[in-house]
Amino acid sequence: MRYYLTSDTLFIRGSFRASSTSLSGSVRSVSTILNHTVSHGWSPEDSSKEVEFTAAGEGIGRDYLGVLTEIPIHDLCVFQYDFVTVFITAGIRRSSSPPARTITIIVTSSEGLEDAALLETIHVATEAKSEVLPHDSPAAGGTPPDIVIAACEGAIKHGSAGRGTEPGRRVRDAVLFGVPKALERHEKAARDSQHSFFIFSRFKGEHWVEWSPATCPYFPCHFPGQSCDFCYCPFYPCADESLGQWVESSSGGRIWNCAGCTLLHDPEIAAYFKKFPAASRQELVRKRKTKIPQ
Repeated sequence: MRYYLTSDTLFIRGSFRASSTSLSGSVRSVSTILNHTVSHGWSPEDSSKEVEFTAAGEGIGRDYLGVLTEIPIHDLCVFQYDFVTVFITAGIRRSSSPPARTITIIVTSSEGLEDAALLETIHVATEAKSEVLPHDSPAAGGTPPDIVIAACEGAIKHGSAGRGTEPGRRVRDAVLFGVPKALERHEKAARDSQHSFFIFSRFKGEHWVEWSPATCPYFPCHFPGQSCDFCYCPFYPCADESLGQWVESSSGGRIWNCAGCTLLHDPEIAAYFKKFPAASRQELVRKRKTKIPQ
């Protein structure tokens, strides 16, 4: 899985099995999941065409799932908890009467889930979202774009994703922590060019921590003059053994360790990737080897 943002759209690319609350519980294979910010005055009747035009404009075929949001895409918050990554845009539509929330949640897992577990993932995320929102709020009701998408890739490892399972516990924790953070970011009218990125850390106790290149205490962690635009790699875990390796985790199981990889820390490669966000990992590796002039 990898993701990138344009001025108004989040694109998540991979080889997914996915389901959505907008698809009546069906599960299918897709290469792309997108969350697109619509302009003021859009009509819900145009939703399908809006998503179709957005995908076509990026050169994507019809194997995609798309959701629309009224929240600026740079208000996106991303939450990474081991093999689970959750993307949330959230806000309050105060122009409606009564005010209503608009929240989109996209859950991805780099460990494969049975189809039934994908549907459980949607249930766990929806339950956690409902639990964390105050029910006496004037914006307790949701808008039509209030959608949850669940997706996974890789060999099937989990037959269930209930709240007590490994994937379910991670999804639930990310949503419980993430929805208030996403609402807070939107309410503060954050206009950072960099979306918010949180990672679940076990350093000095389990907790969520927000990563920011401006406040990183370890800079430079590789070499003077490195680029840190992609400190948390959008290709993770790439499983490319020329860049990293699988290692035993202290908490059990195996995790992908790419601490020695400097691919996206190369300023030339980082600049190229920002200019061409649809570039593949293989393309970036080739560029570093050949140093193709830009």
